[in-house]
Amino acid sequence: MKIIKRTLLVVAALAAAAVCASSIVITRENEYSLIRQFGRIDHIVSTAGISFKVPFIQSVDTLPKQTMLYDLLPSDVITSDKKTMICDSYVLWHITDPLKFAQTLNCSIANAESRLDAIVYNSTKNVISSTTQDNVISGRNGVLSQAIVDNIGGSLDQYGIELLAVETKKLDLPADNKDAVYERMISERNNIAATYTAEGSSEAQIIRNSTDKEVTVMLSEAQKDAEILIADGEAEYMRILSEAYADESRQDFYSFVRSLDALKISMDGNNKTIILSPDSPIARIFYGN
Repeated sequence: MKIIKRTLLVVAALAAAAVCASSIVITRENEYSLIRQFGRIDHIVSTAGISFKVPFIQSVDTLPKQTMLYDLLPSDVITSDKKTMICDSYVLWHITDPLKFAQTLNCSIANAESRLDAIVYNSTKNVISSTTQDNVISGRNGVLSQAIVDNIGGSLDQYGIELLAVETKKLDLPADNKDAVYERMISERNNIAATYTAEGSSEAQIIRNSTDKEVTVMLSEAQKDAEILIADGEAEYMRILSEAYADESRQDFYSFVRSLDALKISMDGNNKTIILSPDSPIARIFYGN
């Protein structure tokens, strides 16, 4: 009898321990605990710690609380100018409403990723289909990703999901037409450069022509002013000479000075000997008649 009693006590203790263990719920910092009763969610524990449930009647499911990464498969998208590109991206997301998540997606991360895949792909296709290839390439520094997130908006709220970011890992051309597109882009850039060069050369020629014209006009005006000054000087010179020769008292003096000038010019060089006839104007200076 004692053995039977001890056995019953051990069984009862084990049963009590099992009941206590099955009633304890441990919720970690990075997860939600969903308490189900007869298959339906009774309540949700979102704070870390120990809580309790009804053993054998209630069960526990857990959902991750941390930010999760989902890597989308590369897909083809077509730009507004009918160019095909390959988009390879990933999304960052987390669960904000575990009750909605459980009701709409059956607590399945795989189901959530499937919805993310379809919604993000459609948004990416819509954004890129309304953008030219050049703008798509130039918008790889975050502009394109933000446009995709804005296009999705709050469509994931119904699943209790918040989309944090859509990041593009690779946005490239298909291998079969990559070289042709690159050559076309290079040709277009060369044409633009040639246009800018031609416009610059034309502007430079216009500036040179205008400058040459201004220089010619300035030189012509300067030459005209110089000729006017020379003419005025010569006129003044002739007027002074005329006044000087008009005075009989000065005529002899100017004749004397001019004769000396002529004598000075004729004595140029090493030969300083001059032979004059008595009736020459210069000889008269020295003879006094």
